[in-house]
This record gives sequence, structure tokens and C-alpha cells, in this order.
Amino acid sequence: MPEVHRELAYAKLTRTLRVVGRRADGLHLIEAEMVTIGLADELDFFPAPTATIDVVAAADARDPEGLLAGIPRDGTNLVVRALQLAGAPASVVLRKRIPAGAGLGGGSADAAAALRYAGRADVALAESLGSDVPFCLEGGRAEVSGVGEVIRHLPPLALDFVVLTPALVVSTAAVYGAYDDLAAPGSVAARVTGGNDLEAAALVVEPRLGRYRDLFAEVAHRSPRLAGSGASWFVECASAREARVLGSALDAALESDGMPGRVNVCPSVVSPS
Repeated sequence: MPEVHRELAYAKLTRTLRVVGRRADGLHLIEAEMVTIGLADELDFFPAPTATIDVVAAADARDPEGLLAGIPRDGTNLVVRALQLAGAPASVVLRKRIPAGAGLGGGSADAAAALRYAGRADVALAESLGSDVPFCLEGGRAEVSGVGEVIRHLPPLALDFVVLTPALVVSTAAVYGAYDDLAAPGSVAARVTGGNDLEAAALVVEPRLGRYRDLFAEVAHRSPRLAGSGASWFVECASAREARVLGSALDAALESDGMPGRVNVCPSVVSPS
């Protein structure tokens, strides 16, 4: 039986995000705080002459069909690209738990796991794969700036998060485009309270996000925050018990209102390795 190497690819949560400018190539400059959370894909790597990937839902994943929708299985998959760039071909089985288009860095976390497998903890290589890959490679809690390549580690936080991911896919590129429109002279201000400059733009791109936000706020008795460019909303809890209770109540509210979505209760994680 071929030798297998397993890596866990932990999701990232963007607690705060400010857009502070743009580079000459059009990419947005940010100042953000990101944390690794305990929601992870599993990747099994088998030595092989070429890089290939098979994507399946993890056995405990909810809504497996929706979870796998839109994930490429060819050379455009970030895991395949990472292995090719690192010169470490492998046959990969990817078991998904992190939904795509949720603002949780699932594809970036998977690419970072591939770089760890290849022994290539290289920020420049990670950045070439995507702006979230450098943080996902290092993980923990950090202040992230530039286009995502500048990482300053911060002390870990003992927090638990309740994360609501609607059955909606929100394009990061579309959200940044809407942000640029909102931030244009004479337009409605893009910056909002709550620590995420992209929230107003995400609601323009996908207005249905507002219904999920409002339901979450009603159940949690506080305002949730948008994770990155969306589509996930989250609330921070001081204990695992508080998070479990809130997660169960939110699950019940979604079912009662007929609103498709996933609720994950996740602790913060010190390191992805």
C-alpha cells in the first residue's frame, strides 16, 4: 500500500479588515487581524509522478453536495498548482469541511497544506498562489497587511466562534469591485462599524446576506461580523459552552425559517501544523 502523508488545512477567520489603498497592479492593500479556527479540511498525499486531486466531502460534513459545488479537480485547483510550483507531485485526496466562497480561506488553507507537505514554507511562493495563502501557511493569530504577504504574529486568544455560512457564494473580486464603487468620491461611504470595510460592499453584491445577518443578531442578541468578503457571519464567545448553546439555537432558527446554511462552532487554533 503506498505511503500516505496527511495534512490538516485549517480555516482562517478575518476578525477585522480595513482597506488602506491599492497597488499599481490594482490589488487592494489591507490591514487585517486574522485567526486560525478549528474547522479543517483533510488532505492525504500519496507520492505520484504527476499532481492530481480527488475532492470528496468529509464523513461528518453537512450538505456534502453544496460543499463540493464549484471546486475544480484539474490544474486550476490551488493544491495542484502548489504542488507543481513546489516541484513535489502527489496524488491528493481532499476531504472538504470548509465551504467555498465563504470568506474562510478554504482553498488557500488547502494550498498552504500542500506547501507544508512539500516542505516549502516560502512566503513568496505562497503569495503567488493567493493573498490568503501566506497567513494560512503560518496560522495562529496575526496582523496581516500589504496584500496579505506581511504577517506580524500576535499573542493567541482563547476564544470560541460561532460561524454561520449561508448557502450563498460571494465572489471576492465582485466585493472589492463594489467597494471601489462605494468608496468613489461622492458615493456612499464604504466603511462601516463592526471592523470590516467590505461589509457594505458584500451586501451590495449579495443582498440576501442581510437576512442571515439579521437572524443571527436576533438569536445571538448582538451584531455578527462579516468574515472577510463573505459570505460567512460570525460571533465570538467567551466559552465553548456558550458557543455550543448559541450554535444549537442558530441551527434551530435557520431550520424554522427555512434558510439553508451551515453553522460551525470552532475554537481558535494556535498553529495549523
